[in-house]
Amino acid sequence: MTVPVKNNSWRVIDIVTAAVLGVACGLLFWVWNSVGYAGFKALDTLTPGLGGLVTGIWFTGGVLGGLIIRKPGAAVFVEVIAASVSALIGSQWGIETLYSGLAQGLGAGLIFLLFAYRRFDLTVAILAGIGSAVGAFILELFLSANLAMSLQFNIIYLTCMVISGAILGGVLCHYLVKALAKTGALDRFGAGRERFNQAA
Repeated sequence: MTVPVKNNSWRVIDIVTAAVLGVACGLLFWVWNSVGYAGFKALDTLTPGLGGLVTGIWFTGGVLGGLIIRKPGAAVFVEVIAASVSALIGSQWGIETLYSGLAQGLGAGLIFLLFAYRRFDLTVAILAGIGSAVGAFILELFLSANLAMSLQFNIIYLTCMVISGAILGGVLCHYLVKALAKTGALDRFGAGRERFNQAA
């Protein structure tokens, strides 16, 4: 049995969809910059590092990009556009938002690369969310001077980010893509075609 060669070339519709997805996620990030950050600070007052539980929403761009576009660079492309939109509208972190977008997109993208852009199930979505969380954590070690924080803080923070990345970045995005596919909005993408393959 011959395994079909996967075409990783970007189509115009891939670029347009990734851009639209990035803008939509950027608007979500902008809202979460206030709502989520308030939750972050509140949780951190209970236990330093616990605020990581709300970070998963900021990882959704890369995971959604990878799950929908399914091409090399999609996770980074969507996450960076989302971060750019968030920064332009008004993010309290300014230019650092772009660095975060790049780190989070790379973290998710590496997971999709690990599976050679051939698997996009719930497990891969969860791992992509975790990858995004790890990318964000590594960046913050230097960008936010978390290296100067205690080992206990960093362990709690990383654990909470991984949990949030798995649930909000992974599980949530997986089922969001499934819901979008059912509407027919993704029929020109692999995620939409799976709907017909499962029905056959």
